[in-house]
Amino acid sequence: MAGTTINTETYKLYPSPRNPHREIFAHQVFVPHPYALVDPPSYDPKGRWSLYAAHRLADGKNGQLVTYELEADAEKFKSRFTPD
Repeated sequence: MAGTTINTETYKLYPSPRNPHREIFAHQVFVPHPYALVDPPSYDPKGRWSLYAAHRLADGKNGQLVTYELEADAEKFKSRFTPD
């Protein structure tokens, strides 16, 4: 699965090889820092998650997309994440 590109209406995604789940969940957080360290397990999510390198099609911005199964996990990530 490594090297596979996923195209959606909003993003061109490149899956992280560290993903325990290879799906795009409903609750998404775009991090506009392509080189920031994003470690979803360190935010203690209760549900499943996945991480992608992302190219946002609307404005050509590169970054990372973290997707969560649970909305509470996405909100916790948004409130606690600070780029390094």
